[in-house]
Amino acid sequence: MDTNQKSKSWNFPKLFLKLFLFCIFLLYLKFTYLCLSPTVYGKNMTEFASKRNTVKKTIEAKRGTIYDVEGNALAINVSSYTIIVSLPKSTVYTGDDYVHDVEDTANKLAPLLDMDVETLKQKLSQDKYQVELGIKGRGLTELRKEEIEALNLPGIHFTESQKRFYPNGDFASYMIGYAKISEVKSYDDEDNEIVTNQIVGEMGVESKYNDELSGTDGYLEYQKNKYGYKITGTQERSVEAKNGYNIYLTLDSNIQRFTESAVKDIETYSPEWALIAVMDAKTGDILATSSIPSYDPNVKNITDYENPLITKVYEPGSVMKTYTYMCAMENGVYDGNATYLSGNYKIGDDVINDWYHPGWGMVTFDKGFEYSSNVGIANLLRRENGLTKKQLKKCFDDYGFGKLTGIELSNENKGNIKFNYDIEYVNAGFGQGISTTAIQQLQALTLISNNGKLLKPHIVSKIVDSNTNETVYKRKVEESKQIVSTDIVNKMKDLMYNVIHGTDPGSTGYTYRIDGFNIIGKTGTSQIYNTSTGTYSTGDNDYIFSFAGMYPKDNPEIIIYAAIKKPSWGKSSGLYKNVKSLMENIAKYKNMFTEITEKKTTTYTVESYLGKSLDEVKNTLSANGIEVITIGSGDKVVKQSILKGEVLAPGEKIVLVTNSNHYEIPNMMRWSRKDATSLLELLNIKYSIDGYGYVTNQSLPAGTLITTDTEITLTLTNKYDL
Repeated sequence: MDTNQKSKSWNFPKLFLKLFLFCIFLLYLKFTYLCLSPTVYGKNMTEFASKRNTVKKTIEAKRGTIYDVEGNALAINVSSYTIIVSLPKSTVYTGDDYVHDVEDTANKLAPLLDMDVETLKQKLSQDKYQVELGIKGRGLTELRKEEIEALNLPGIHFTESQKRFYPNGDFASYMIGYAKISEVKSYDDEDNEIVTNQIVGEMGVESKYNDELSGTDGYLEYQKNKYGYKITGTQERSVEAKNGYNIYLTLDSNIQRFTESAVKDIETYSPEWALIAVMDAKTGDILATSSIPSYDPNVKNITDYENPLITKVYEPGSVMKTYTYMCAMENGVYDGNATYLSGNYKIGDDVINDWYHPGWGMVTFDKGFEYSSNVGIANLLRRENGLTKKQLKKCFDDYGFGKLTGIELSNENKGNIKFNYDIEYVNAGFGQGISTTAIQQLQALTLISNNGKLLKPHIVSKIVDSNTNETVYKRKVEESKQIVSTDIVNKMKDLMYNVIHGTDPGSTGYTYRIDGFNIIGKTGTSQIYNTSTGTYSTGDNDYIFSFAGMYPKDNPEIIIYAAIKKPSWGKSSGLYKNVKSLMENIAKYKNMFTEITEKKTTTYTVESYLGKSLDEVKNTLSANGIEVITIGSGDKVVKQSILKGEVLAPGEKIVLVTNSNHYEIPNMMRWSRKDATSLLELLNIKYSIDGYGYVTNQSLPAGTLITTDTEITLTLTNKYDL
């Protein structure tokens, strides 16, 4: 090998060595850079490491409470618990706190969770660190949690959360609505998705005011070590939770209770639906509203997700004659003493008939209103210089029909008052061929109670910041400009008075009469349009019966609107019997009259009867029209289903438990759901309920001895098939 070749051979390893050393040098520089600089590839490594070791715990905001106008709670938060079970695989974290005996644990736990033992054993035998037990292991009450803890089963843990509870059950449920725990997505500062479980309103006030009720969650943030514990000396950052606002409704719970009772009694007539709403005539506040079908927001046995008060549209019938007459007066085309021939009226090929087909001969228009004459309306609209289509449309619009009232609820329906042809606008004049809602009827009635000015209806009285107790919103009485003159209002009051108190046998509202009591109103009976046949139904009970009224006449305080669709029997009797009773109960409660105070329809305020003589208490309650159900054979009262201070109407039930050695199941047939559940909860009896309305079957017969293991199933009316 020559010298030149040897030199080349030696140069190659030297070159490689230099390259290697250069690479080492570059790595050294990179390492030094990393040590000295917090940023790598545009990312702050110090910040990155900090975030990886940061624990952020949510501090849950409490949902606000919904109250009635007097501050009685209607929707509250209660603690709810979920079972978390540690399995043998988790011993590395939990030490000895895991399920040791699957079979023993399943056998003891299953009865308290109403679970099948074998299903539970399968869940406890999984190759996992921890498991939940499904829906049966969620939403547990404090009592049930304590019962499970008393078993001292290793590996059984609980997580706490809040759930919504409605202490009165099926009580103004469509108005209050309901809320449930739902997954809510949010994003942190780096746009990372965060999923949390929150109580979210689904209907009614719970939904409309969900943001106000929800509040804002807070958080606690700190640095953790590799074992998950807080690093001593590191800074802790926290933001307090801001609890939700409390909402006070305009509902009066006592009037609501009277209304609920009236609607439950209407239920025995098996209608397709029924509703009653009560309004303060001076403010527009909704004092009560109840309807059937209904539901219990605690069990969410709901079939219709729409509030009948604001969403249900239907042909209102003859209650609209009030506004047609008022419109004629307003436009100067009304003479109450003028006469027309009743019975029937032809418009082309169509014939308008009075409900009494032969008619009453020649009658005045004033008397026609008392008779609820359709032909009278036809003459008002069709005669020379009568009320025009344009004028009637404008009046209906001014009176609030065909538009939203703006009440503080979602999904309000505005109805439809369109009419073009002669027959259409005549039909509209007596409430057929158009559609309105119950809340529109209530609002329109304020024209009469408020001297010609409309009042906006309200359901929310005030909103209070629960954190500061500051009132952030207070309802103001909102009235329109003068729409109808006071002279016309007074004339309409006289006409509506005669509907109820007229001495003529043809007076249509005489069934709502209460002697010595100045009720004014208008009845309605509307045909039901059958979309499948394109005609109106013609069965004896194929109608919507309604009543729109107020009292006292000269200075109205209370407005009532009630309607019932297709009762199975009794036509309108189910409506007027119960509306009359309701009006009397409200009047007595508000001290509105003196003429009929001796009647047995007065209300009664419940006292505490604990420790008192059973016979003495029964005599007092019976004398006030209250139905007493006695449990046990003792002579002293030890429990009562209705608490001190609550108000009962005649015919309502109270359960008294006596000092007895044993108790028996009573006969609960035809009891309301509310009465039945009050009894069963009072006696700590496990129960399940199928249906709604009134009890039609009980799994344990009357007289069955009650033990600690007693369980009963009640079957209630479904779709009002009694």
